[in-house]
Amino acid sequence: MPVLRSAAPLVLRRTPDAVYLVGAAAGPLGGDQLSLRITVRAGACLRLRTVAASVALPGLDDAESVLAVTATVEAGGALEYLPEPVVVADGARHATDIRVTAGEGAWLVLRDELILGRHGERGGSYRGRLRADYAGRPLLRQSLEVSGTDGVTAGPAVLAGHRACGLLLRAGPDVAGGAGSARPAPGADWRVAVMPLAAGPAVLVTALADDAVTLRRRLTLRTAT
Repeated sequence: MPVLRSAAPLVLRRTPDAVYLVGAAAGPLGGDQLSLRITVRAGACLRLRTVAASVALPGLDDAESVLAVTATVEAGGALEYLPEPVVVADGARHATDIRVTAGEGAWLVLRDELILGRHGERGGSYRGRLRADYAGRPLLRQSLEVSGTDGVTAGPAVLAGHRACGLLLRAGPDVAGGAGSARPAPGADWRVAVMPLAAGPAVLVTALADDAVTLRRRLTLRTAT
């Protein structure tokens, strides 16, 4: 790996199977402005994970914490960005902004999971935005704003009473033929949506759940061979 650079509170650690993002301090705390920049060169492959869920905590004031992720995957490159969930604690305000640019023939697997509150909490507020381009074309524009103290969030139009939600985006040449036949894992129900993207080759899976384990299972994607 030609360049691997990080600083607390987000520290990168290389292992034989993947690069792991390690939280070297509590948080993110209210007011933190964190950034992660990823570049995958043509023909290269990067697997990026986190070692545990991150817990967004309130700061001394009502400031929002922000994690900005910018990823570039050059033609023929491959990126798996599969972090563990973000848990937004009571009183916290957190935002995630993910921007991905993938070149022609690139492979991308990206997961983003949210849990409102720790055990026994209703959870704070969260803003999430995902912008993905593939081969020079807009692929996906998606945003989400929820709050554990907001009745609309809990209503049928948003989380329908659930406290966990997430998405899995998969794009690349291997998706082009099988996107229309993609389907959720066995046992999934109305709380899972599998959507081939018109600007693909790509498939987007979104899911709701009551806990992290169920959410991960519902986001599991299988494509017909």
